[in-house]
Amino acid sequence: MKLIGPFKQVVTLANLPLRGKLSDEQLEIITDGGILVNNNKIQSVGNFEELKSENQNIEIETIEGEQIVLPAFVDSHTHICFGGNRANDFAMRNAGKTYLEIAESGGGIWSSVQHTRSASEEELLKTLLERIDFLISLGITTIEVKSGYGLDVENELKMLRMIKKAQKQTKATLVPTCLSAHLKPRDFEGSNQEYLNYIITEILPKVKEEGLAKRVDIFIEKSAFQPEESKDFLLKTKDLGFEITVHADQFTPGSSRIAVEVGAKSADHLEATIDEDIEFLAQSNTVATALPGASLGLGEKFTPARKLLDAGAILAIASDWNPGSAPMGNLITQASILATFEKLTTAEVLAGMTFRSAFALGLEDRGRLENGLKADFVTFKTNNFQNVLYNQGSLNAENIYIDGNKI
Repeated sequence: MKLIGPFKQVVTLANLPLRGKLSDEQLEIITDGGILVNNNKIQSVGNFEELKSENQNIEIETIEGEQIVLPAFVDSHTHICFGGNRANDFAMRNAGKTYLEIAESGGGIWSSVQHTRSASEEELLKTLLERIDFLISLGITTIEVKSGYGLDVENELKMLRMIKKAQKQTKATLVPTCLSAHLKPRDFEGSNQEYLNYIITEILPKVKEEGLAKRVDIFIEKSAFQPEESKDFLLKTKDLGFEITVHADQFTPGSSRIAVEVGAKSADHLEATIDEDIEFLAQSNTVATALPGASLGLGEKFTPARKLLDAGAILAIASDWNPGSAPMGNLITQASILATFEKLTTAEVLAGMTFRSAFALGLEDRGRLENGLKADFVTFKTNNFQNVLYNQGSLNAENIYIDGNKI
Protein backbone atom coordinates (compact mmCIF):
# COMPACT_ATOMS: atom_id res chain seq x y z
CA MET A 1 0.00 0.00 0.00
CA LYS A 2 1.25 3.50 -0.85
CA LEU A 3 0.11 7.03 0.00
CA ILE A 4 0.81 9.71 -2.62
CA GLY A 5 0.63 13.41 -1.74
CA PRO A 6 0.09 15.99 -0.48
CA PHE A 7 -1.62 17.65 -3.43
CA LYS A 8 -2.81 21.24 -3.33
CA GLN A 9 -6.04 20.05 -4.92
CA VAL A 10 -7.41 16.59 -5.67
CA VAL A 11 -10.20 16.89 -8.25
CA THR A 12 -11.94 13.53 -7.90
CA LEU A 13 -14.86 13.85 -10.38
CA ALA A 14 -16.66 11.59 -7.89
CA ASN A 15 -20.47 11.49 -7.73
CA LEU A 16 -20.96 13.31 -11.03
CA PRO A 17 -23.75 12.00 -13.28
CA LEU A 18 -22.94 10.13 -16.48
CA ARG A 19 -25.18 12.30 -18.64
CA GLY A 20 -26.20 15.89 -19.03
CA LYS A 21 -24.87 19.29 -18.07
CA LEU A 22 -22.59 19.93 -15.10
CA SER A 23 -21.75 22.99 -13.06
CA ASP A 24 -18.30 23.57 -11.61
CA GLU A 25 -19.92 23.76 -8.18
CA GLN A 26 -20.61 20.03 -8.46
CA LEU A 27 -16.87 19.22 -8.49
CA GLU A 28 -15.44 17.61 -5.36
CA ILE A 29 -12.11 19.31 -4.64
CA ILE A 30 -10.06 18.01 -1.73
CA THR A 31 -7.41 20.49 -0.56
CA ASP A 32 -4.10 19.19 0.80
CA GLY A 33 -5.23 15.77 -0.35
CA GLY A 34 -3.68 12.38 -0.84
CA ILE A 35 -4.39 9.19 -2.78
CA LEU A 36 -3.99 5.81 -1.12
CA VAL A 37 -3.15 3.08 -3.65
CA ASN A 38 -3.31 -0.67 -3.13
CA ASN A 39 -2.78 -3.37 -5.80
CA ASN A 40 -3.01 -0.93 -8.74
CA LYS A 41 -6.31 0.48 -7.50
CA ILE A 42 -7.36 3.51 -5.51
CA GLN A 43 -8.19 2.51 -1.94
CA SER A 44 -9.01 5.93 -0.56
CA VAL A 45 -8.90 9.64 -1.38
CA GLY A 46 -8.92 12.29 1.33
CA ASN A 47 -6.90 14.69 3.44
CA PHE A 48 -3.25 13.66 3.22
CA GLU A 49 -2.43 14.00 6.91
CA GLU A 50 -5.54 12.12 7.96
CA LEU A 51 -4.80 9.26 5.56
CA LYS A 52 -1.23 9.19 6.82
CA SER A 53 -2.29 8.95 10.46
CA GLU A 54 -4.88 6.28 9.72
CA ASN A 55 -2.43 4.08 7.82
CA GLN A 56 0.75 3.55 9.82
CA ASN A 57 3.91 1.99 8.39
CA ILE A 58 3.00 2.40 4.73
CA GLU A 59 5.12 3.74 1.89
CA ILE A 60 4.83 7.50 1.39
CA GLU A 61 5.48 9.04 -2.00
CA THR A 62 5.91 12.74 -1.26
CA ILE A 63 4.77 15.31 -3.81
CA GLU A 64 7.09 18.30 -3.80
CA GLY A 65 5.79 21.81 -4.38
CA GLU A 66 2.28 22.82 -5.35
CA GLN A 67 0.61 20.30 -7.64
CA ILE A 68 -2.97 19.39 -8.46
CA VAL A 69 -4.15 15.94 -9.49
CA LEU A 70 -6.89 14.82 -11.88
CA PRO A 71 -8.02 11.42 -13.13
CA ALA A 72 -5.94 10.46 -16.16
CA PHE A 73 -7.56 11.34 -19.46
CA VAL A 74 -9.17 8.93 -21.93
CA ASP A 75 -8.93 9.48 -25.69
CA SER A 76 -11.80 7.40 -27.06
CA HIS A 77 -11.31 8.06 -30.80
CA THR A 78 -7.94 8.02 -32.60
CA HIS A 79 -6.44 6.81 -35.88
CA ILE A 80 -2.81 6.89 -34.72
CA CYS A 81 -1.68 3.73 -36.54
CA PHE A 82 -0.84 5.02 -40.02
CA GLY A 83 1.95 5.52 -42.50
CA GLY A 84 3.00 8.72 -44.24
CA ASN A 85 1.48 12.16 -43.79
CA ARG A 86 -0.94 14.48 -45.53
CA ALA A 87 0.60 17.91 -45.03
CA ASN A 88 -0.11 18.63 -48.68
CA ASP A 89 -3.84 18.00 -48.09
CA PHE A 90 -3.80 20.60 -45.32
CA ALA A 91 -2.04 23.15 -47.53
CA MET A 92 -4.40 22.51 -50.45
CA ARG A 93 -7.48 22.74 -48.22
CA ASN A 94 -6.31 26.07 -46.82
CA ALA A 95 -5.68 27.26 -50.37
CA GLY A 96 -9.34 26.65 -51.19
CA LYS A 97 -9.35 23.18 -52.75
CA THR A 98 -12.38 20.98 -52.10
CA TYR A 99 -12.31 17.49 -50.57
CA LEU A 100 -13.04 15.99 -54.01
CA GLU A 101 -10.31 18.02 -55.70
CA ILE A 102 -7.79 16.92 -53.06
CA ALA A 103 -8.82 13.28 -53.46
CA GLU A 104 -8.59 13.47 -57.26
CA SER A 105 -5.07 14.88 -57.01
CA GLY A 106 -3.89 11.89 -54.97
CA GLY A 107 -4.73 13.05 -51.44
CA GLY A 108 -7.45 12.09 -48.99
CA ILE A 109 -7.95 8.82 -47.12
CA TRP A 110 -6.78 6.77 -50.10
CA SER A 111 -3.39 8.47 -49.83
CA SER A 112 -3.08 7.27 -46.22
CA VAL A 113 -4.16 3.79 -47.30
CA GLN A 114 -1.36 3.63 -49.84
CA HIS A 115 1.23 4.91 -47.35
CA THR A 116 0.06 2.49 -44.67
CA ARG A 117 0.02 -0.49 -46.99
CA SER A 118 3.58 0.26 -48.11
CA ALA A 119 4.87 0.81 -44.56
CA SER A 120 6.67 -2.11 -42.93
CA GLU A 121 5.40 -3.57 -39.67
CA GLU A 122 8.48 -2.11 -37.97
CA GLU A 123 7.73 1.39 -39.31
CA LEU A 124 4.08 1.21 -38.26
CA LEU A 125 4.94 -0.02 -34.77
CA LYS A 126 7.66 2.59 -34.26
CA THR A 127 5.48 5.56 -35.23
CA LEU A 128 2.49 4.17 -33.33
CA LEU A 129 4.54 3.90 -30.14
CA GLU A 130 5.85 7.44 -30.62
CA ARG A 131 2.29 8.78 -30.88
CA ILE A 132 1.23 6.76 -27.84
CA ASP A 133 4.12 8.25 -25.87
CA PHE A 134 3.03 11.75 -26.87
CA LEU A 135 -0.52 11.09 -25.67
CA ILE A 136 0.78 9.66 -22.40
CA SER A 137 2.85 12.83 -21.91
CA LEU A 138 -0.43 14.79 -21.98
CA GLY A 139 -1.84 12.62 -19.19
CA ILE A 140 -3.83 10.29 -21.46
CA THR A 141 -3.48 6.69 -20.28
CA THR A 142 -6.36 5.00 -22.14
CA ILE A 143 -6.31 5.28 -25.93
CA GLU A 144 -8.65 3.88 -28.55
CA VAL A 145 -6.79 3.03 -31.79
CA LYS A 146 -8.53 2.26 -35.09
CA SER A 147 -7.48 0.36 -38.16
CA GLY A 148 -8.99 1.61 -41.42
CA TYR A 149 -5.97 2.49 -43.56
CA GLY A 150 -5.45 -1.08 -44.78
CA LEU A 151 -8.86 -1.87 -46.30
CA ASP A 152 -8.01 -5.45 -47.26
CA VAL A 153 -7.45 -8.59 -45.22
CA GLU A 154 -3.66 -8.44 -45.24
CA ASN A 155 -3.28 -4.79 -44.34
CA GLU A 156 -6.15 -4.47 -41.87
CA LEU A 157 -4.71 -7.42 -39.97
CA LYS A 158 -1.24 -5.87 -40.21
CA MET A 159 -2.51 -2.70 -38.54
CA LEU A 160 -4.42 -4.52 -35.80
CA ARG A 161 -1.49 -6.83 -35.11
CA MET A 162 0.78 -3.81 -34.64
CA ILE A 163 -1.74 -2.28 -32.23
CA LYS A 164 -1.74 -5.55 -30.29
CA LYS A 165 2.08 -5.59 -30.33
CA ALA A 166 2.18 -1.98 -29.13
CA GLN A 167 0.00 -2.92 -26.15
CA LYS A 168 2.81 -5.18 -24.96
CA GLN A 169 5.29 -2.31 -25.14
CA THR A 170 3.34 0.45 -23.39
CA LYS A 171 1.80 0.82 -19.95
CA ALA A 172 -1.16 2.72 -21.41
CA THR A 173 -4.38 0.83 -22.12
CA LEU A 174 -5.00 0.50 -25.87
CA VAL A 175 -8.51 -0.25 -27.14
CA PRO A 176 -8.33 -1.55 -30.74
CA THR A 177 -11.22 -0.92 -33.12
CA CYS A 178 -11.63 -2.43 -36.58
CA LEU A 179 -12.51 0.33 -39.05
CA SER A 180 -12.27 -1.68 -42.26
CA ALA A 181 -15.48 0.12 -43.24
CA HIS A 182 -13.66 3.47 -43.55
CA LEU A 183 -14.43 3.66 -47.26
CA LYS A 184 -14.49 1.22 -50.17
CA PRO A 185 -10.90 0.95 -51.44
CA ARG A 186 -10.31 1.98 -55.02
CA ASP A 187 -8.81 -1.39 -55.90
CA PHE A 188 -11.84 -3.38 -54.73
CA GLU A 189 -13.84 -4.66 -57.70
CA GLY A 190 -17.43 -4.52 -56.56
CA SER A 191 -20.09 -2.40 -54.92
CA ASN A 192 -20.15 -0.89 -51.45
CA GLN A 193 -22.43 -3.72 -50.35
CA GLU A 194 -20.03 -6.32 -51.70
CA TYR A 195 -17.15 -4.69 -49.86
CA LEU A 196 -19.10 -4.65 -46.58
CA ASN A 197 -19.88 -8.34 -47.11
CA TYR A 198 -16.16 -8.91 -47.70
CA ILE A 199 -15.44 -7.34 -44.30
CA ILE A 200 -18.06 -9.56 -42.64
CA THR A 201 -16.89 -12.79 -44.27
CA GLU A 202 -13.15 -12.30 -44.77
CA ILE A 203 -11.79 -9.74 -42.30
CA LEU A 204 -13.87 -9.93 -39.12
CA PRO A 205 -13.62 -13.72 -38.64
CA LYS A 206 -9.81 -13.41 -38.65
CA VAL A 207 -9.95 -10.39 -36.32
CA LYS A 208 -12.04 -12.44 -33.92
CA GLU A 209 -9.91 -15.57 -34.28
CA GLU A 210 -6.71 -13.67 -33.39
CA GLY A 211 -8.36 -11.56 -30.68
CA LEU A 212 -7.31 -8.36 -32.43
CA ALA A 213 -10.37 -6.22 -31.66
CA LYS A 214 -13.75 -6.42 -29.95
CA ARG A 215 -15.10 -3.26 -31.56
CA VAL A 216 -16.15 -2.38 -35.11
CA ASP A 217 -16.63 1.09 -36.61
CA ILE A 218 -18.09 2.39 -39.89
CA PHE A 219 -18.01 5.79 -41.61
CA ILE A 220 -21.57 6.66 -42.67
CA GLU A 221 -21.39 9.51 -45.14
CA LYS A 222 -22.12 10.29 -48.79
CA SER A 223 -18.44 9.80 -49.64
CA ALA A 224 -18.22 6.50 -47.74
CA PHE A 225 -21.16 4.18 -46.86
CA GLN A 226 -24.85 4.90 -47.15
CA PRO A 227 -27.31 4.68 -44.23
CA GLU A 228 -29.25 1.49 -45.02
CA GLU A 229 -26.24 -0.61 -46.04
CA SER A 230 -24.41 0.68 -42.96
CA LYS A 231 -27.27 -0.25 -40.63
CA ASP A 232 -27.36 -3.76 -42.06
CA PHE A 233 -23.57 -4.05 -41.65
CA LEU A 234 -23.70 -2.89 -38.03
CA LEU A 235 -26.43 -5.35 -37.11
CA LYS A 236 -24.43 -8.18 -38.68
CA THR A 237 -21.29 -7.22 -36.77
CA LYS A 238 -23.32 -7.18 -33.54
CA ASP A 239 -24.51 -10.69 -34.37
CA LEU A 240 -20.85 -11.70 -34.66
CA GLY A 241 -20.32 -10.50 -31.07
CA PHE A 242 -18.61 -7.17 -31.68
CA GLU A 243 -19.39 -3.90 -29.94
CA ILE A 244 -20.08 -1.15 -32.44
CA THR A 245 -19.39 2.53 -32.83
CA VAL A 246 -20.13 4.92 -35.70
CA HIS A 247 -18.55 7.85 -37.52
CA ALA A 248 -21.81 9.81 -37.65
CA ASP A 249 -23.16 13.15 -38.91
CA GLN A 250 -19.78 14.57 -39.89
CA PHE A 251 -20.97 16.40 -43.01
CA THR A 252 -24.61 15.34 -43.35
CA PRO A 253 -27.20 14.48 -40.66
CA GLY A 254 -29.07 11.26 -40.04
CA SER A 255 -26.50 8.61 -39.19
CA SER A 256 -26.44 9.39 -35.45
CA ARG A 257 -30.03 8.14 -35.39
CA ILE A 258 -28.84 4.86 -36.93
CA ALA A 259 -26.15 4.60 -34.25
CA VAL A 260 -28.83 4.84 -31.56
CA GLU A 261 -31.17 2.42 -33.32
CA VAL A 262 -28.52 -0.32 -33.53
CA GLY A 263 -27.27 0.25 -29.97
CA ALA A 264 -23.85 1.66 -30.79
CA LYS A 265 -21.57 2.47 -27.86
CA SER A 266 -20.92 5.90 -29.37
CA ALA A 267 -21.72 8.18 -32.28
CA ASP A 268 -18.61 10.22 -33.08
CA HIS A 269 -18.25 13.58 -34.91
CA LEU A 270 -21.84 14.94 -34.96
CA GLU A 271 -20.86 18.29 -36.45
CA ALA A 272 -23.95 18.14 -38.71
CA THR A 273 -26.41 16.74 -36.14
CA ILE A 274 -29.84 18.38 -36.26
CA ASP A 275 -31.96 19.29 -33.23
CA GLU A 276 -34.39 16.37 -33.43
CA ASP A 277 -31.48 13.91 -33.55
CA ILE A 278 -29.87 15.62 -30.57
CA GLU A 279 -33.03 14.75 -28.63
CA PHE A 280 -32.90 11.19 -29.98
CA LEU A 281 -29.28 10.80 -28.80
CA ALA A 282 -30.10 12.28 -25.42
CA GLN A 283 -32.73 9.62 -24.77
CA SER A 284 -30.21 6.81 -25.39
CA ASN A 285 -27.08 5.34 -23.83
CA THR A 286 -25.12 5.99 -27.04
CA VAL A 287 -22.32 8.41 -26.17
CA ALA A 288 -22.12 11.57 -28.27
CA THR A 289 -18.41 12.04 -28.96
CA ALA A 290 -17.20 15.47 -30.01
CA LEU A 291 -14.02 15.58 -32.12
CA PRO A 292 -12.89 19.22 -32.08
CA GLY A 293 -9.59 18.34 -33.78
CA ALA A 294 -11.48 17.54 -36.98
CA SER A 295 -13.35 20.86 -36.82
CA LEU A 296 -10.05 22.69 -36.43
CA GLY A 297 -8.33 20.69 -39.16
CA LEU A 298 -11.12 21.08 -41.69
CA GLY A 299 -12.35 24.55 -40.75
CA GLU A 300 -15.82 23.12 -40.05
CA LYS A 301 -18.27 23.94 -37.27
CA PHE A 302 -17.93 22.23 -33.89
CA THR A 303 -20.12 19.45 -32.55
CA PRO A 304 -23.15 21.10 -30.84
CA ALA A 305 -21.82 20.08 -27.44
CA ARG A 306 -23.82 22.64 -25.48
CA LYS A 307 -27.12 21.51 -27.00
CA LEU A 308 -26.25 17.86 -26.45
CA LEU A 309 -25.48 18.39 -22.78
CA ASP A 310 -28.54 20.57 -22.20
CA ALA A 311 -30.67 17.85 -23.76
CA GLY A 312 -29.21 15.28 -21.36
CA ALA A 313 -26.84 13.39 -23.67
CA ILE A 314 -23.64 11.67 -22.58
CA LEU A 315 -20.88 13.84 -24.09
CA ALA A 316 -17.32 12.59 -24.57
CA ILE A 317 -14.48 14.59 -26.09
CA ALA A 318 -11.76 12.85 -28.12
CA SER A 319 -8.92 13.91 -30.41
CA ASP A 320 -9.64 12.05 -33.69
CA TRP A 321 -5.85 12.17 -34.21
CA ASN A 322 -5.36 11.15 -37.84
CA PRO A 323 -3.06 12.16 -40.72
CA GLY A 324 -5.74 14.00 -42.68
CA SER A 325 -8.42 15.99 -40.89
CA ALA A 326 -7.03 16.06 -37.32
CA PRO A 327 -3.23 15.98 -37.30
CA MET A 328 -2.71 17.88 -34.03
CA GLY A 329 -3.29 15.10 -31.52
CA ASN A 330 -3.37 17.42 -28.50
CA LEU A 331 -6.65 16.56 -26.82
CA ILE A 332 -6.22 19.16 -24.05
CA THR A 333 -5.79 22.02 -26.54
CA GLN A 334 -8.73 20.84 -28.63
CA ALA A 335 -11.05 20.41 -25.63
CA SER A 336 -10.12 23.84 -24.28
CA ILE A 337 -10.99 25.44 -27.61
CA LEU A 338 -14.25 23.49 -27.85
CA ALA A 339 -15.13 24.77 -24.37
CA THR A 340 -14.61 28.36 -25.52
CA PHE A 341 -16.81 28.07 -28.60
CA GLU A 342 -19.51 25.85 -27.05
CA LYS A 343 -19.51 27.45 -23.58
CA LEU A 344 -18.74 24.27 -21.66
CA THR A 345 -17.99 24.33 -17.97
CA THR A 346 -14.67 23.00 -16.70
CA ALA A 347 -16.57 20.14 -15.09
CA GLU A 348 -18.18 19.22 -18.42
CA VAL A 349 -14.85 19.21 -20.24
CA LEU A 350 -13.06 17.16 -17.57
CA ALA A 351 -15.94 14.66 -17.45
CA GLY A 352 -15.88 14.44 -21.25
CA MET A 353 -12.20 13.49 -21.25
CA THR A 354 -12.39 11.03 -18.36
CA PHE A 355 -15.25 8.85 -17.12
CA ARG A 356 -17.70 9.77 -19.88
CA SER A 357 -15.12 8.98 -22.54
CA ALA A 358 -14.25 5.75 -20.71
CA PHE A 359 -17.94 4.79 -20.79
CA ALA A 360 -17.85 5.12 -24.60
CA LEU A 361 -15.20 2.38 -24.57
CA GLY A 362 -17.10 0.17 -22.13
CA LEU A 363 -14.58 0.90 -19.37
CA GLU A 364 -16.24 1.92 -16.13
CA ASP A 365 -13.23 1.15 -13.94
CA ARG A 366 -11.48 4.48 -14.56
CA GLY A 367 -11.97 8.20 -15.06
CA ARG A 368 -12.61 9.17 -11.44
CA LEU A 369 -10.52 9.21 -8.29
CA GLU A 370 -12.64 6.87 -6.20
CA ASN A 371 -12.23 3.76 -4.08
CA GLY A 372 -11.85 0.60 -6.17
CA LEU A 373 -11.07 2.28 -9.49
CA LYS A 374 -7.91 1.96 -11.57
CA ALA A 375 -5.19 4.19 -10.13
CA ASP A 376 -4.51 6.23 -13.28
CA PHE A 377 -4.06 9.94 -12.62
CA VAL A 378 -2.12 12.97 -13.80
CA THR A 379 -0.57 15.88 -11.89
CA PHE A 380 0.11 19.46 -12.97
CA LYS A 381 2.45 21.92 -11.30
CA THR A 382 -0.08 24.58 -10.36
CA ASN A 383 -2.17 25.51 -7.33
CA ASN A 384 -5.44 25.77 -9.30
CA PHE A 385 -6.89 22.99 -11.47
CA GLN A 386 -8.61 25.59 -13.67
CA ASN A 387 -5.20 26.45 -15.12
CA VAL A 388 -5.14 23.18 -17.05
CA LEU A 389 -7.83 24.30 -19.51
CA TYR A 390 -7.05 28.00 -19.11
CA ASN A 391 -3.60 27.41 -20.60
CA GLN A 392 -5.15 25.50 -23.52
CA GLY A 393 -2.62 22.70 -23.54
CA SER A 394 0.52 24.72 -22.80
CA LEU A 395 0.60 23.72 -19.11
CA ASN A 396 2.44 20.43 -19.36
CA ALA A 397 1.59 17.43 -17.23
CA GLU A 398 4.10 17.04 -14.40
CA ASN A 399 3.68 13.36 -13.50
CA ILE A 400 1.61 10.55 -14.98
CA TYR A 401 0.60 7.56 -12.87
CA ILE A 402 -0.62 4.26 -14.27
CA ASP A 403 -1.82 1.66 -11.76
CA GLY A 404 -0.50 3.92 -9.00
CA ASN A 405 3.05 3.97 -10.36
CA LYS A 406 4.76 7.05 -11.75
CA ILE A 407 5.94 6.48 -15.31
